[in-house]
Amino acid sequence: QVQLVESGGGLVQAGGSLRLSCAALGRTSTSLPMGWFRQAPGKERDFVAVINRSGTYTQYAESVKGRFTISRDNAEQPVYLQMDSLKPEDTAVYYCAAGRVLTHLADDMDYWGKGTQVTVSS
Repeated sequence: QVQLVESGGGLVQAGGSLRLSCAALGRTSTSLPMGWFRQAPGKERDFVAVINRSGTYTQYAESVKGRFTISRDNAEQPVYLQMDSLKPEDTAVYYCAAGRVLTHLADDMDYWGKGTQVTVSS
């Protein structure tokens, strides 16, 4: 079993930055592809970014390309989401997820964190 714990959310003004972290507890000897998703009030959970086991491949949603960066130093280290040039429409609960395959589809993720709130004021 893998437990994912997010941290780093908060309130920031438009144009500001935040960095989210996701630590995987348990079964850490087997690294997994990991990703970030977000869900705004009244909306579906949307893909944000994903990274492979070694950190050498990343994929982003069009809405965050050039502003967000997902990273991990190696397979055993936390995964980070650096968010720059934040916009009010980035306001959402951000969820860390992990899966046995590299995917941008929420339904194919096997493990989820509880989420961390990101609020961007205008």
